[in-house]
Amino acid sequence: MRSLLSILLIGVPVTLILCLVGLSRGFIEDSQRRARGVGADVLIRPKGSSMLSLGYSMPAALVDYFHQQPHVQIATGVLNATVEGVTLGASGVDPKVFAEMSGGFLFRSGGTFQGPDDVIIDDYYAEQKKYRVGDKVKMLNHEWRVSGIMESGKLSHIIVPLATMQEVKGEAGKVSQIYLKLDNPANTKIVIDALNHDPRLGGDYPIYPMEEYTSLLSVNNIPGLKPFTYVIVGIGVVIGFAVVCLSMYMAVLQRTREIGILKSLGGSKGFILRIILAEALMLGVGGTILGIIMSYGAYWLIRTLVPASFPMIIVHAWWPIAGAITLVATGLGALYPGLSAAAHDPIEALAYE
Repeated sequence: MRSLLSILLIGVPVTLILCLVGLSRGFIEDSQRRARGVGADVLIRPKGSSMLSLGYSMPAALVDYFHQQPHVQIATGVLNATVEGVTLGASGVDPKVFAEMSGGFLFRSGGTFQGPDDVIIDDYYAEQKKYRVGDKVKMLNHEWRVSGIMESGKLSHIIVPLATMQEVKGEAGKVSQIYLKLDNPANTKIVIDALNHDPRLGGDYPIYPMEEYTSLLSVNNIPGLKPFTYVIVGIGVVIGFAVVCLSMYMAVLQRTREIGILKSLGGSKGFILRIILAEALMLGVGGTILGIIMSYGAYWLIRTLVPASFPMIIVHAWWPIAGAITLVATGLGALYPGLSAAAHDPIEALAYE
């Protein structure tokens, strides 16, 4: 029972590590997929904003200005708003222009906007909230009607008319970002260089090629995510160390007479230490396997309850990493009990009650 509980307690931090990695990779892959689904070649952000910053906007009149530039075939502005926390947002779009740029939404049911208060949601959000076409939805202090449920993978989980989003947010004539589709993707660098040197823009607008923008969406570029991962890994090491140290120390106390018998039969200190370390490592292996199994359970639970808010994936490459972290922690945790057992005097151990 002690060993089973030790395996369970070791498996918990393994699950935490794998879930954290799965969530971070899931967010990144989901963001990349939705950005590519727009079909644009160039992304323009507001002045002073960074790649991931929120709350900035710029004049919507710039959309027409960019549309008039050489090699620009389509230009469209989008206004974003956060719906739940920082993980789930809505985007206001011009449906006609956006459909021309992206190829249009692939609807599972329903269709495009029929009125200014209509909303299109993707299948993940519809599953999460149990919404159907025709349902009334309350968000952003406004009531919407679900006009269609689309396949996930284009821009956002929630799409509303741009004019209504501007009115709801109180940002009339503003957009959060502008997408450009060129006559030929090979002209991307030419267009960006021209815009960066355009005196009207003053070089103040961050402009990204879409391929570069999606490649920049990584763990290393999301503030605080990498240190947070290290903290969770550190917690996993501490828990594994503490659990194994306590478990093996109790095992040594319970087996004092057996250790005395082994030593009286010629068992060396190294032999005793190897027995303790081997058992600890087996606990680590068992905890790793259980942690992987529990991560699948967490994956199923998240995908069932909140697939739009937390797009988790299973990252198989982290299995050996999590296993190595666990084995190091359990090995360190077994050192003191092992050395304590190896140092037992056989006569005293045999007389131990």
